[in-house]
Amino acid sequence: MIQIRYIVNDVDKAVEFYTSNLDFRLEQQFGPAVAILERDGVKLVVTGPNASASLPLPDGSKPSPGGWNRFIIYVDDIESVVSKLKQNGVQFKNEIIEGRGGKQVLCLDPSENIVEIFETNQNVSHL
Repeated sequence: MIQIRYIVNDVDKAVEFYTSNLDFRLEQQFGPAVAILERDGVKLVVTGPNASASLPLPDGSKPSPGGWNRFIIYVDDIESVVSKLKQNGVQFKNEIIEGRGGKQVLCLDPSENIVEIFETNQNVSHL
């Protein structure tokens, strides 16, 4: 099994974001430290500041949210999804862009982790 872990500033806010906006289901939550969410067979583990995964490493560096790593959610109608997310106050790094493979936009969870929303070009199959 493969799971994705995102370090977040607030587990409750992350759970609310992913369940309300991106159709994840809360599978299990361990107080303010960790929650496990699921969508389409993908498990997303959100880890807060009090979790062991957030402890400093031996060199003193500390895991933190953000960066450019992300997962992709495929949608059929990116404009309607983006409209709904904007109505819900979701922040974006960019506007929808279109390339050879389709349309994409980058939204931010409450800890500024990136989630890519992608609509595949009709002539290109999913990776």
